[in-house]
Amino acid sequence: MDGEYANGGETRAAFARTLPALKRDGSNVLVVGEDVTAVHEVACRELCGCGDSDGDDGDESAIDRSRYRVLVTDRADRPSNESAPSGTVRWIEYATEADGDPSVGDTQYAGCSDRLEALGIEIIETIDEFDADADGLAPAELRVCVDSPMPLFRAYDAERVFRLLHATTAAIEHVNGMGHVHLPLAPDHETVALLEPLFDAVVELRERAGKYEQRWRLRERRTRTEWLSL
Repeated sequence: MDGEYANGGETRAAFARTLPALKRDGSNVLVVGEDVTAVHEVACRELCGCGDSDGDDGDESAIDRSRYRVLVTDRADRPSNESAPSGTVRWIEYATEADGDPSVGDTQYAGCSDRLEALGIEIIETIDEFDADADGLAPAELRVCVDSPMPLFRAYDAERVFRLLHATTAAIEHVNGMGHVHLPLAPDHETVALLEPLFDAVVELRERAGKYEQRWRLRERRTRTEWLSL
């Protein structure tokens, strides 16, 4: 895999040129790295746009108010929405039951074949609802986090989970949003290879000497950055 991506000074320049386009046009990022839970947490906050300085005046509270966030998770301790007000953040939580069938809150969707289908519908309907509420979402105004689809892969066929993520990433790009999916796996894991075609970039995470680092692989440009401080 490494040989397919270019390195060097041109990579850093390509990365700098690509980031604004990812925000402007809508994008999805696959975040990978095993045994680095804390690094995933920090990367998630950045990708969710929590307190960043991309707004007009740098006012973090104003920036948070302008964000719409959808957080899809099988756990209830994700801190990414701490500073966001009610009404602009939607948690879609599912619990993996003993029979391996993840449930989606108390939401009921008549006609759904199972709860995986219901989960996909709830994600897309939430994005549509936010788009309507904003009277058309601005580029990068919507941030979507999926953390993590691994319980779904354990409960359902990989092809069905792939289709769910395909529909989710397409819905995000349709409104020029920014989505990311966490996979706590090594970059060369077969599940990473399966999902990579759905994403504009793959972000590898690691911790070295107490420092959190990231390395981006930009699929369209076939380039890869150096390890960068997170």
